[in-house]
Amino acid sequence: MKLGVFYGIGVGPGDPELITVKGAAILGRCRHVFVPKARMASESLALNIARRYVAADAVVRELTFPMTRNQAALARSWEAAATEARQAIQTGADACFLTLGDPLLYSTCIYMVKALKQMEPEIETVIVPGITSFCAAAALTCFPIGEAKNPVTIVPADDLKVIRAALAREGTVVLMKIGERLNEILAVLEETGLTGEAVFVARAGLEGQCVETDLKKLRAEAVAGYLSIILVHTKGGIAR
Repeated sequence: MKLGVFYGIGVGPGDPELITVKGAAILGRCRHVFVPKARMASESLALNIARRYVAADAVVRELTFPMTRNQAALARSWEAAATEARQAIQTGADACFLTLGDPLLYSTCIYMVKALKQMEPEIETVIVPGITSFCAAAALTCFPIGEAKNPVTIVPADDLKVIRAALAREGTVVLMKIGERLNEILAVLEETGLTGEAVFVARAGLEGQCVETDLKKLRAEAVAGYLSIILVHTKGGIAR
């Protein structure tokens, strides 16, 4: 039997209208839909965003991926998830995996594809790109990310040394997944004189969206949340 196709579909940052036409069309005809979530008791955010595009007769399976740095635990969850997707694809039906933002930018989809390819090298994989959270944040604040020939640096905000190094370079810096490090990062921006060259966006396009162009107002906040972004124009770059 011919294998089905595995689609990795980026559903964008949060607004259901920001899913691409191609992504919505493929999702609407896929028989098997796999969606990630962080905890057993939680709902899949990606599914909530894309629900209107899912076919009425589609089989939807939520896959739990723990928020942990334990590589063994993560590997087990990826293997279990890939096994479920493989079983669906082996029936000849197409399957899709939904992910926030873009499937190949700090996404669980990356590991799903790798695990599937190890299990079944012949599986055809199609990636449908999605709008990233930092592009949505830039649009909400009218903040140019790449201007003229200035470089862009994207940094997950979990290492202050890496953040300091990025801020020392010319161009625009995208700090992703701010979370509990908000006050630490704000302190670094103050030290480097870049507070006035930065904007903050959390939960872009979702309930509870927060947009702040004056970062001094954020100092009272202890936690920004996982879905939060800070965009910074470094002093070598083009200021707003």
